[in-house]
Amino acid sequence: MSEATTQKNIFRRAADWLFGGINMTWVKVIIFAVATAALTAVFLIVPVFDNTSFHEMGVSFEAWILFAVIIMTNCKSPWESAVKTFVFFLISQPLIYLFQVPFSTLGWQLFMYYRYWFFWTLRTLPMAFVGWYLKKGNWLSLLIITPVNLFLAWIGMGYFKSFLLYEFPDHILSFLLCFGQIVLYLLVFFRGWKHRLAGGAAAAALTAYFVISMIAFGTVDTGVTMPLPDDPHFSANATIVLEDSSYGKAMLLDAENGYVQVQAKKYGSTDLIITDGGREYRYEVVVFRENKHDRVDILLKE
Repeated sequence: MSEATTQKNIFRRAADWLFGGINMTWVKVIIFAVATAALTAVFLIVPVFDNTSFHEMGVSFEAWILFAVIIMTNCKSPWESAVKTFVFFLISQPLIYLFQVPFSTLGWQLFMYYRYWFFWTLRTLPMAFVGWYLKKGNWLSLLIITPVNLFLAWIGMGYFKSFLLYEFPDHILSFLLCFGQIVLYLLVFFRGWKHRLAGGAAAAALTAYFVISMIAFGTVDTGVTMPLPDDPHFSANATIVLEDSSYGKAMLLDAENGYVQVQAKKYGSTDLIITDGGREYRYEVVVFRENKHDRVDILLKE
């Protein structure tokens, strides 16, 4: 047996164990959730991990997608996959904030950021139910994994822009984790080259589109999801716009609690305007680069 064949067999055995060879008991799900939460909290608390790929584990999706796929593919039914993946996120995500409370100046206010991750936790129920069928390795499986791979490609190209244009090699591990998962899933779950080529072509097309867009339309693509600083309450009929639409777009995610999302396309500042019942509310949106990251702040107008 050649060395290449031996290495291929080792890879296949390792992949088959990771994605289907683990008896995913409830005890293991809970231990997995607590362990990943504790590790993530360490990456967020210890200053040496700031502005690194390890820190991104606490603010981005790529590592958590991998964890979810591991759980889903080691379950025996779609319902087991849905419930165990949901419980994994239901335990791990709030624990990340809980572990940080004693070390943060925000204290318990840190949990205001958990709302975003709680919405995603709820979505894991239907997504993990469908995701279990990834194990079948057929065209349905490819249809399931392709949106995930496209999402990973989109996140990965964001990291690519970061270390290519600003700081090398910051976030290169995050970039490799994103595109490594795409390759891994296509190799592990699909034995036929038709499935692999079709899935790879979709990810490659999105990557090419991202590169072309970056060249044609600029390099800033960042956003923020947060409650407005004065804790306002709006009606369901409230509308939201950026005064200068060239800066990007804004959405009012939760009118009652004043929760907004701003996606920015260039540096500078403009007004965010919310109109509700004939009354106008103005905030300042500031897009800037700080500590190796593009950032968006939403401030009260003076």
